[in-house]
Amino acid sequence: MTPSTQYPRSRRRSGWLLLFISAACIAILLLGAVAAIAAFDQAGLAIPETTSLSPLEAAWAAGFLVMNQKDLNTPASTDHTAVYFTVNPGETARDVATNLSEHGLITSEQVFIRYLQFYGLDVQLETGIFALTRTMPIPDIAGTLTGSNQVELVLTITEGWRREQIAAWLDTQTDLPFTGQDFLNATQGPARWYGQHTIVNTIPESATLEGYLFPDTYFISMDANADDLVTKMLERLSVQLDGELSQGYSGSFSSLYDILTVASIVEREAVVAEERAVIASVYLNRLQIGMNLEADPTVQYAMGFQPATGQWWNLDLTANDYYSVISPYNTYLNPGLPPGPIASPGFDAIRAVLQPEDTPYLYFRTTCDGSGRHNFAITYEEHLANACP
Repeated sequence: MTPSTQYPRSRRRSGWLLLFISAACIAILLLGAVAAIAAFDQAGLAIPETTSLSPLEAAWAAGFLVMNQKDLNTPASTDHTAVYFTVNPGETARDVATNLSEHGLITSEQVFIRYLQFYGLDVQLETGIFALTRTMPIPDIAGTLTGSNQVELVLTITEGWRREQIAAWLDTQTDLPFTGQDFLNATQGPARWYGQHTIVNTIPESATLEGYLFPDTYFISMDANADDLVTKMLERLSVQLDGELSQGYSGSFSSLYDILTVASIVEREAVVAEERAVIASVYLNRLQIGMNLEADPTVQYAMGFQPATGQWWNLDLTANDYYSVISPYNTYLNPGLPPGPIASPGFDAIRAVLQPEDTPYLYFRTTCDGSGRHNFAITYEEHLANACP
């Protein structure tokens, strides 16, 4: 061997050391990849069958999504107003993410991009105009922007509607592929939904799904059925409540069913948004001292459809109605909560019940200026003094 081909012993040792360090790094990365995939699976997130990412890139993306589940699964807002979002030809996943963020539809551009990349959806984005809402989590938005079936029907269910009222409105949607009666059948009781949606397990077997049919804007295909809509409503309620109920039930409540019962009454009573939490406090104060709720909406619910006006809610109750309408829902005649929710409460009404104002009020009545606001009172005498002239 000539001197020019001989290497110092120190260089040979350095080479072996570098090789060892490289092997150790690869082993660590592989172990990290396995751990990330396992964590991803434990988080209840689906592992893609195929992905364009390398194993290490996929593992990193999986770990990133696990660490950012809140941004991934929590909607950007409770505003269910439809947003018509355009994906232009040639736009990349990053372009789309930026536009979604500017429209207030997502809270993290990086989470949206990583989600697309992990599932190989970044190359499946379609061009066109899509109907989205800020109450849709990232997976729903990604599915809409990459789905081959364009959304054809937009259904907006209003806060405070009762189950039969929703069904009647559905019958006015001439392009809907199912009837209001189909919807009533699907929501008649919880038994058929047990095991499919965890949130339904809180509903008594003898009750309907009243109160659990979350009011929001929904996008459904032309071949959808009533079960498809109900599934979306239950899932949307579950997502909305996930953060609110993370600490369990509070105050006077032992069940979600009770919370939604009071929230449905608050939804029907409140006209001005900022009064919801105060109205909730009145009902909670009454429950705490054993006073009847005496809530007008419960009487209206018991009265049902009014043929004379074509309305589901009799807004012109008389003093006689309070005590002549015989029903377990009439909270003038019956103590405690009514048998169940009386309508579909929106997110703000639910939050008002979970986070009520701390007030001493036991009474309230509508002001005389037509604003829909209320005057609140501690004593019955103050309540009487708030009457209109």
